Amino acid sequence: MYNSMTRICSARLCCFICLVLNCTPSSLAGKMKIVEEPNTFGINNPLAVPGNRLQPKVSPSPVSGPAHLHKLSGKCFSYIESTYKYEFCPFHNITQHEQTFRWNAYSGILGIWQEWEIVNNTFKAMWMREGDSCGNKNRQTKVLLSCGVSSKLAQVSEPSTCMYSLSFETPLVCHPHSLLVYPALSEKLQNDWDEAEQARYEELITEQGYSNLLKDIFEEAGYLKTQKVTEKKDISSPTKDFESLEKCNEEFHKQSKEIERLRALLTQHNIPHEKQPAEQPQIPVDVAPAAPEDSHLRGDMGLLPDLQ
Repeated sequence: MYNSMTRICSARLCCFICLVLNCTPSSLAGKMKIVEEPNTFGINNPLAVPGNRLQPKVSPSPVSGPAHLHKLSGKCFSYIESTYKYEFCPFHNITQHEQTFRWNAYSGILGIWQEWEIVNNTFKAMWMREGDSCGNKNRQTKVLLSCGVSSKLAQVSEPSTCMYSLSFETPLVCHPHSLLVYPALSEKLQNDWDEAEQARYEELITEQGYSNLLKDIFEEAGYLKTQKVTEKKDISSPTKDFESLEKCNEEFHKQSKEIERLRALLTQHNIPHEKQPAEQPQIPVDVAPAAPEDSHLRGDMGLLPDLQ
């Protein structure tokens, strides 16, 4: 019996050795897939290799807006929806990370802090733009602020492709005046706003002119991204194209009526609006032409000096 058991074990050992010899690396090469792309989480992930971290396209804008919201700078808030984790860092960025074990799970930037959205003297939302590329545009996120018992992300949605909407709750905005723009401005910019409001009340400027003045104030305060550099590039291009001569004439008559209306308002408030004559070079008295009998220069009382 001992000899029969020995023969059985030897046969099994030979079969095992044959299997090992047949399983060469060349036979496994076609079935194995080596994944070389690591998964990364967060822009400032300390565990990720520097070359593999999320790379923002632009730097965030400076912290701005109501002073009591500045304490949110440097903090981050997470929210998990389905298989995605969102991380919102006020005045810095917002990122999205796919919570799966897929080899190419998505981790990317949905936006970098850019500017406020201001509506009716109120900070309505924060705009995070210039995120990762999405086709021919960049991802961007609009962050809506609302009152809550604690600071947290409450909801995330994607109204349109690569355009995200995020709801952020915080007790810092529960006071009815906490998001007003005017109190957050410097004294100088408050005075500029007061002057613009007065000119609007007296109808010295149009609604469009008033809106442009407010936009300049908000840009100077750092609440909006300035567009002045972009506008300078377009100076050489025509301001407006017309489809036909009739449209051009129609716009000309419209602008002429507006000019006459503004002139009437200036006259009503005794504000000079005629173009001042260019300063003429002084001419020696002996060669100066004689002035008409009833005319005199602006500011001259019409009296001749006593030459005696």
